[in-house]
Amino acid sequence: MILWIFSALISGYLIGCLHGSVVAQLLSGKNIKSTGVKNSGAANAAIVLGWKYGAMVAFLDIAKGFAAVLAMRFLLGASSLPAETVWAILFFIAAGVVLGHNFPFYMKFNGGKGTAAVIGVMIALDWKLGLLGLALLIAIALATDYLVIGVLALYAMFIIIAFWPAEGLWPYVIALALMAMSLWKHLENINRIRDGSENKVSAVLRKKAADSH
Repeated sequence: MILWIFSALISGYLIGCLHGSVVAQLLSGKNIKSTGVKNSGAANAAIVLGWKYGAMVAFLDIAKGFAAVLAMRFLLGASSLPAETVWAILFFIAAGVVLGHNFPFYMKFNGGKGTAAVIGVMIALDWKLGLLGLALLIAIALATDYLVIGVLALYAMFIIIAFWPAEGLWPYVIALALMAMSLWKHLENINRIRDGSENKVSAVLRKKAADSH
């Protein structure tokens, strides 16, 4: 099991390092890490480059998380490992993807905040609950006008997946650890909400309308 876990973490990390923001930079000629809120996530791509680039970065980052977990699921399908071990390995590769997204080695370990990557791994772990988590993120972000509040709802659904259909202790531990890391990564957003300087979802949507003219 140790070899499986190590392989899952390393492969997940390397896949997570494949950032959609790099594609956005190649297409737009603008490094989003140097402007906006200065990270390489989809939200900052939308803030800096508009909703189309934000959607593209989100799609690519969701896709890498989905593909990594799905590929591992197929690989484990041919094994005789017990269900608890299989779920542990799936959550370890999910953790690797999020760590690679948040701390890519070629960006001096300063990447995104992991939200899109988590969406992808959640859909691969359980597509119904994963899509429900995505729907909650969107609905709550629109209702409150702040993306970070929707992210908290997304992670609540991630923890539910760790309880069921996942089995064993490791999924629960990993889901809680990733949620704690997300809270830490979003502290600046929470502080900006308090002082009224956080970018609102409606402002990004207005940028969408402006960019379409």
